[in-house]
Amino acid sequence: MENLEEKTISTKEIFKGRIISLQVDEVLLPNGNTSTREIIKHPGAVAVIAITEDDKLVVVEQYRKAFEKAIIEIPAGKLEKDEDPAVCASRELEEETGYGCKDLEHITSFYTSPGFADELVHIYLAKGLYKKEDAAGLDEDEFVNLMEISLEEALHLMKEQKILDAKTMYAVQYWQLLGK
Repeated sequence: MENLEEKTISTKEIFKGRIISLQVDEVLLPNGNTSTREIIKHPGAVAVIAITEDDKLVVVEQYRKAFEKAIIEIPAGKLEKDEDPAVCASRELEEETGYGCKDLEHITSFYTSPGFADELVHIYLAKGLYKKEDAAGLDEDEFVNLMEISLEEALHLMKEQKILDAKTMYAVQYWQLLGK
């Protein structure tokens, strides 16, 4: 079968929130049959791999209600409407960690759950980290513990399932590939 495209026949919005919306699409399948697809729409996000001069990964510990526990993650955040991902990455790094950077390099972008969501996460590598004296603070509903961890500690935290999100696991593996 060459053509895999599913053509949208209709879309029904089920929910629209501050961050996500949920829609149900009726689609025409490549074989001529119809089906429904439940789709979460998300504005996209950024995540920052920030490694200090003394070879530590800057991470935050944050409670995640969906999991009912705190996990350790690289700094990340949601894109605002029409926001440049690099601008968002700089802002999130500063807000969550108090760090700025001299250079920000786009590494990759990936979809988090392509079977039902359109969220695209842009991963950046922050180079030349420095502490900002006038750093913007966290959002009013955001609470984090700042940590700086070695590669060995990161691997141990993955094994203990304290690091278990895809973007942070990707960051640790990318860090390993850098030859650290």
